[in-house]
Amino acid sequence: MASATSGATRDAFGEKLAEMGATEPRLVVIDGDLGGSTRTTGFMKKFPERHFELGIAEQNVVGVAAGLAMAGKIPVATSFACFIAGRLEVIRVAVAYNQTNVKIVGTHAGIGIGDDGPSQMALEDVAALRALPGMTVLQPADLAETRQAVEWMVKHHGGVYMRLTRQNTDQVHGDGYRWQFGKIDLLWKPAKAPAKFQATVFASGATCGNAIAAAKDLESRGFAVQVFNVHTLKPFDVEGAAKAAAASTRVVTVEDHNENGGLGSAVAEAIAERGVGVPLVRLAVRDFAESGTTEELYDKYGLSAKHIAEACLRNVD
Repeated sequence: MASATSGATRDAFGEKLAEMGATEPRLVVIDGDLGGSTRTTGFMKKFPERHFELGIAEQNVVGVAAGLAMAGKIPVATSFACFIAGRLEVIRVAVAYNQTNVKIVGTHAGIGIGDDGPSQMALEDVAALRALPGMTVLQPADLAETRQAVEWMVKHHGGVYMRLTRQNTDQVHGDGYRWQFGKIDLLWKPAKAPAKFQATVFASGATCGNAIAAAKDLESRGFAVQVFNVHTLKPFDVEGAAKAAAASTRVVTVEDHNENGGLGSAVAEAIAERGVGVPLVRLAVRDFAESGTTEELYDKYGLSAKHIAEACLRNVD
């Protein structure tokens, strides 16, 4: 059963980062004038000598982080996802090509940021970072998962991009949850599993709660749907995804990201490579969005529980 505690994944990131600073003296943080929003101010207050504020200069943030990594530090470079992932040319050379131990954390991802508007909605970041050799791409679903993923990220040697929310997320894991890097995570299945599920839903990040709500609604109407959380977008769990897809009559992916290059593309690649012959419905953002509440935008752009349920039943006789 999931915990009742709610919050934005950026909050759990900031708390865990400050906690780890006490036990990992090599940990440093580089900010781009957004520490209050990315939640790194807690680290700054506890370890001011290990916090570097570089202003609105994301290219420099990444470059300095790479230099600190080459000097033996463990740098965490933070900003809004749209700004820092938008410096792809610097990440490509300074982090991926040179294989530096840089951790890039982008908050305020997707249309879920709401009122901040389309100029600050990162919708291409997963696609861009998945394309870089050697980069790990993570998107935790809730507070418990974020804390464990942050700990793994800091201890892992290699380039990592972590995508976090501005808005509160549904808590989809219980207190005993243990995060496993690179493995899809079963969030929901009916009490009585059928020979074939009506659908397998793959969700990531803030959309996981909506996917569970859709599955519960469908169960009340006699349809059996299983839901998986994909927290590791690269490297992708090809075998796990293909096996889960094969157990159903259709596959649905839902993500707060552009339809190209993200979760839906990763699942499509996996089932095609493993020859799983099931239809795929991808729920994702297909345009620049607009300002509004998270709930309004998720409903308008097809990411709400209602739209996920409809996708699971699409073309049912």
